[in-house]
Amino acid sequence: MNPELEPATGLRRGSFGIGRFAHEGRSFPALVKPAGDVVDVSRFWPDTHALFDDWRRSFDRLVDLAARAHDAALDFESVTPLPPLAHPQILGAGGNYRQHVAEMMTHNRFNQHNRRPGETDPDFFQRNLELVDARARDGMPFFFTGLHSSLVGARDDIVLPKVGNQHDWELELTCVIGRSERYVTPEAAHELIAGFTVVNDLGSVDTFRRKDVNWGYDWVGKHQPSFKPAGPFVVPAAFVSVDKELRIQLKLNGETKQDWPVTDMIFSPEEILSYASERVRLLPGDFLLTGSPPGNGALHGRFLSPGDVIESEITGLGRQRNHCRAESAPNATARWRVKGGFAE
Repeated sequence: MNPELEPATGLRRGSFGIGRFAHEGRSFPALVKPAGDVVDVSRFWPDTHALFDDWRRSFDRLVDLAARAHDAALDFESVTPLPPLAHPQILGAGGNYRQHVAEMMTHNRFNQHNRRPGETDPDFFQRNLELVDARARDGMPFFFTGLHSSLVGARDDIVLPKVGNQHDWELELTCVIGRSERYVTPEAAHELIAGFTVVNDLGSVDTFRRKDVNWGYDWVGKHQPSFKPAGPFVVPAAFVSVDKELRIQLKLNGETKQDWPVTDMIFSPEEILSYASERVRLLPGDFLLTGSPPGNGALHGRFLSPGDVIESEITGLGRQRNHCRAESAPNATARWRVKGGFAE
């Protein structure tokens, strides 16, 4: 256990989180102190979207509130975390960790035509890593858009749908946008980041590749209901350093599957935001998922099944615990079937 982190919340001492919570039949925005006090702030903001809409003034007020004693505070374990924002736009960076991308290029069966005769896995991996580094120098970030209907809370169940069989995890550091701006430079893009949260970017990977359309890929399998566990809160950027101390960690049934520093990103959050600002209208409260480190199910050859438990955290940003269960639709049949990694 990191001595700087409070056991109750996973927050660093001296920081705080902002989120949405349910308790005794009502939901409300709240400030979470490191030791576990949950302070209802609905008298200042009706929801967290309103809070992020005016982030600069909101942050000053939150700092003042965090410094006070609150006799009516709830305990963190007594409330139910909801997604920190109810309906953000979601942008997901793809292929953004050096190790992860080089591993995928080495082991993906669709890339084997690029392997040289007699080339070993280590040699092929090293050559792929060099291609990744060339992309970092000369290429651009890549992102796709998501659906907020896929969001669930940090302790909610993950519902495994009838569509697809290879349901995979990817834990990701996520930026929360604090203001809208077009054509922002990478050097100034940090000013757009209000805070950071945790999102598990699940997807049914055997539904991704399509042979019936000429562009070949379909990312809708990442946006099934419950496929984006988020939170439990947003930690303001003032308390977060995106450096080697920030690690992404995920366990499946107690076994570590992902444990990697965020410093292995190909493109920084600021570079991705700069790129995004030239192509879409960013709004306060939007989520930017910055990509997954190595260790997803495809690498391990192990996908999610009913009964699995995922425990995950990013240093200082809190923890998630999600049980996996089958979708409750006993009389439903998936009409658009998947066979052999292709949608039929």
